[in-house]
Amino acid sequence: MKWKDMIGMSLSNLFKRKVRTLLTVAGVIIGTCAIVVMVSFGIGINESMNTMMEGMGDLTIVQINNYNQTPESTPLDDDMIAKIEAIPHVVAVTPVYTLDWNAVTINSGKYAYQGQIYGVNMKSLADFGYTVQEGSLPGDDFEENMILFGWSALYNFYNTKKTSNNMIFAQPDATGTIPDPYVDPMKDELELVINEMQGNLDEGTSTTTASKKQKPIELKCIGVMGDDWSRNPPPGYAVFMDVSFAKKLQEQYNKINDVDTTNTKSSYDNVSVKAESVEYVAEVEEAIQALGFADTYSMESIRKPLEQQMSTIQMILGGLGAISLLVAALGITNTMIMSIYERTREIGVMKVLGCVVGNIRTMFLVEAGTIGFMGGILGLAFSYGISFAINSFAAAGNSISLGGIVGVGVTGSNVSIIPVWLAFGALVFATMIGLISGFYPANRAVKISALTAIKQE
Repeated sequence: MKWKDMIGMSLSNLFKRKVRTLLTVAGVIIGTCAIVVMVSFGIGINESMNTMMEGMGDLTIVQINNYNQTPESTPLDDDMIAKIEAIPHVVAVTPVYTLDWNAVTINSGKYAYQGQIYGVNMKSLADFGYTVQEGSLPGDDFEENMILFGWSALYNFYNTKKTSNNMIFAQPDATGTIPDPYVDPMKDELELVINEMQGNLDEGTSTTTASKKQKPIELKCIGVMGDDWSRNPPPGYAVFMDVSFAKKLQEQYNKINDVDTTNTKSSYDNVSVKAESVEYVAEVEEAIQALGFADTYSMESIRKPLEQQMSTIQMILGGLGAISLLVAALGITNTMIMSIYERTREIGVMKVLGCVVGNIRTMFLVEAGTIGFMGGILGLAFSYGISFAINSFAAAGNSISLGGIVGVGVTGSNVSIIPVWLAFGALVFATMIGLISGFYPANRAVKISALTAIKQE
């Protein structure tokens, strides 16, 4: 018997008993729908948690804190940074060097800036997720005197010709317009001067003036960074410059002001390490701790337990859906067994006419597989509809509680996500359930005696 004939007979037999077939297919629809929607809930919750955590900080960054240094501590210096860069799956490393607040002044005409200045690895800023709202990040043509300004830091410029009302604040006026700062670093000329202390610093009576021992250094601002508090260090209220340049300026300041640096260690207080992906964060963090730095922090300490919780929730939800599909499988088995009882004489005639036993088995398996396939297709269609309705409900600002997690599904997030692999997997699974459910009835059909079957009324 040809495949075309077997498939035709199978479909014909299914649609002869429309009500029973539709009821059986409905069971598969419900089962497929249940497992897809349940798993999609788990995926949606996982995505929501990852989005929330990404808002808290980059999931692939490990922070090394080295504040409480002792003479016995492992130095976190340039040599150690080179070792950290050599750790497998490390993409970028940057120290965070904080320049003394009174060490230098950035001038633009009569306007001066004496705020936070960080020394970082400027070429690695893009790897750490820093962005600019104007200009660009440093590239291969980076020069030592290139800097980046934080947007809020621009409002720290003050008018040196005034003693009061000498600053502009980033507050909207009556029309809602935020005034421009005194200085546009992308257009105005900038120069840096090293400060010379006047008075007694310990008694708090010191003042700073531009040192006459050093010539002003011309600066070039290549970009303005937005306020992003998820980064460390945060760029909003700071100026970024290359770490080697910042250290050079600090050394010149110490020399001019006779600052005793005998007991000052060359270690960095903080270093940021970028891993290749989330999967390697734990491995990179362990390697860093093995170098002697126990005080490390990454989002892995939060992400891992949540990921395990999400996996448990997905398994529970998937299991609930699988139970529904199991019930549907029993329905398919019952339908096929009933079909065999009703078609016993037909089976006997086919055997007497010389039909191959394997063809009879295949015919019943095709019927069972068709029920599973049709139920899978329609179940997927209903699943997408239910998913759309749930996400629309969540988009309206309604909170959804699932698995003990409250608040998942707030405005702008999808509670139910059906990826392609889930849809395809559900369709294959439903079809396989149909075939497996039909295997026993199909074997039962081929074992029926031809003579006994012909005598069946």
